[in-house]
Amino acid sequence: MESPPITTAPTEVQLIEESQEFRALRRSFRSFAFPVTIGFVLWYLLYVLLSSYAPGLMGAKVVGHVNVALVLGLLQFATTFVIAAWYARYADRRLDPSAASIREANGAVVHAPREAAE
Repeated sequence: MESPPITTAPTEVQLIEESQEFRALRRSFRSFAFPVTIGFVLWYLLYVLLSSYAPGLMGAKVVGHVNVALVLGLLQFATTFVIAAWYARYADRRLDPSAASIREANGAVVHAPREAAE
C-alpha cells in the first residue's frame, strides 16, 4: 500500500532563499570568494611546486641568510591577512547592507549571527 505524496508549503526560509534579493547577495559573495580562493590556491601551489622542482631558485640568498623560499613563505602569511582584510571591507560595503535588508524585510525569521550572540 502506497502512501500519498506529501505536499508541503515552502517554509519562510525557503521563500527567502528563492527571492531575487537573496540570489543577488549569493551571486555577489561568490563573485568575490571564488576568484580570490582560486587565486590564492594557485599562489600556494606555485610556492609548493617551486619548492619541489626549483630548489636552486628557492635556495638563492636574498639578504644574509634570508633566501627566496623564506620570503615567499612569509608572503603566504601576508597574503592571507590581506585577503581577510579585503574580504571584511568587501562584506561591509557589499554584502552586509543586502543581508540587513533581507533580514528587515523578513522580520524575525532570520537573525544575524552577531545579533543572536548578544
